[in-house]
Amino acid sequence: MTRFPMTRRSFASLALAATSALALSAAAQAQAFDPEAVVNIGSLYEPQNLDNTAGAGQGINEAFNGNVYEGLFVLTDEGDVEPKLAADYEISDDGLTYTFTLQDGVTFHSGDPLTAADVKSSIERVTAENSASSRKSTLAVIDSIETPDDKTVVVTLKTPSISLPYNLSYVWIVNDAATDISSSEDGTGPYTLQEWRRGSALSMVPFEGYWGEKPSNGGVMFQYFTDATAQNNALLTGAVDIITSVQSPDALSMFSDNDDFTVSEGASTTKELMAYNDRIEPFDDPKVRGALAMAVDNEKLLNAIWGDYGTLIGSFVPPTDPWYVDLTDVNAYDPEAAKAQLAEAGYPDGFSFTLDTPDYDPHPVVAQFVQNELAKVGVEVKINIITANEWYTKIYKAHDFEATLQEHVNHRDIVFYGNPDFYWGYDNPEVTRLIAESENVSSMEEQTEMLAEANRIIAEDAASMWLYLYPQIVVSTANVMGYPLNGLNSQFFVSDIKKAE
Repeated sequence: MTRFPMTRRSFASLALAATSALALSAAAQAQAFDPEAVVNIGSLYEPQNLDNTAGAGQGINEAFNGNVYEGLFVLTDEGDVEPKLAADYEISDDGLTYTFTLQDGVTFHSGDPLTAADVKSSIERVTAENSASSRKSTLAVIDSIETPDDKTVVVTLKTPSISLPYNLSYVWIVNDAATDISSSEDGTGPYTLQEWRRGSALSMVPFEGYWGEKPSNGGVMFQYFTDATAQNNALLTGAVDIITSVQSPDALSMFSDNDDFTVSEGASTTKELMAYNDRIEPFDDPKVRGALAMAVDNEKLLNAIWGDYGTLIGSFVPPTDPWYVDLTDVNAYDPEAAKAQLAEAGYPDGFSFTLDTPDYDPHPVVAQFVQNELAKVGVEVKINIITANEWYTKIYKAHDFEATLQEHVNHRDIVFYGNPDFYWGYDNPEVTRLIAESENVSSMEEQTEMLAEANRIIAEDAASMWLYLYPQIVVSTANVMGYPLNGLNSQFFVSDIKKAE
């Protein structure tokens, strides 16, 4: 993410988590692996469509990012930002012009060669007016894109952006000849889409013309489940080889003491939160939001959902982000203080609101917990269960809600609180200024200082209710290795996965 080095190392804890979890036993290393084996992956996150600029949900990132599509840069599982389709790049002295040189010999799955025009159109897909990409606002700093030849892309910025390489890791490079990628694809990655059976599975096979290192397997199939129990049973019975993210500590007891399985814990960026619509009463009042935060025992909730796993962080920023600060002391659990603050805000008898709750685990259980906790301070919560599609159209697009539960998986996503147009409508001019100006600095140290300050203000404003940080637990059969562990941004690179014969 830094301006000058080609890569940077994230927090040591992230690297150590990945390194220790990827360590193989001597027995595992001695196994003979089948390069033609198909790896079956269990997931709870089926894409809504196949276009990551069209509200496809986190499932499309899990399946396609780095597997079917690639970017100029890639955020590795260890937290580094490294060049991918960009062979090299230069930055002007004023930090306003980035000149990218593309890799040689790259072709799309359709057979078309990668050109600078494809890169230009792909960036413009993300920044387009009708784009639903969560990273659209971070690329609004781009003033123009020029393509002086097929190998060169020149991006000129309105103001300097220290995060541009990082933000470009979110941009899939799509063939500019592709028309509709909501149900098909044309990327440059190591796999091509074989079949997507909606509601069931998505299969991918190695791309014979891939420009980079060939996959270590003969293909992968993501099998989708609507509840964690069915997913766990599929692993137990051998129907799948890997579960990308275990959703319940109860499930771990079935695998942790069983030599037939491997349980690995990585570093998570997935935050469970209750987001308010900060545009409307009473959630436009920080005192009300702070009172609700004090009324919910997050530690008790985390223990009920995850037992000894997971983390309380007190904000939207996880420890894998450079500007993380432990803010669990801000609006800490204190129901008596919550009642007093509600009265001070003009709600001595409480109030009622509707909590729109996604219908998949763990949200319904979390909603019931929050409902019970807030009832103790006189606040009535009406739970409205909705599907993932309804959440996208009602909450994310139309902003038609009072409060909602959601898990946010993205890495370094504090920027969402600097965008008053984001679905939750948080609008603090000082936070917006800090986040915007942090892009114009010349060092990571300056950026980190400014965003740590913004993080504290957001927490003190109780902009949302940050309930807990998920653990990142991957479980596989013992004959499978090489899978990613940290799942930053919910991506799941499959090219290095090997399966024993």
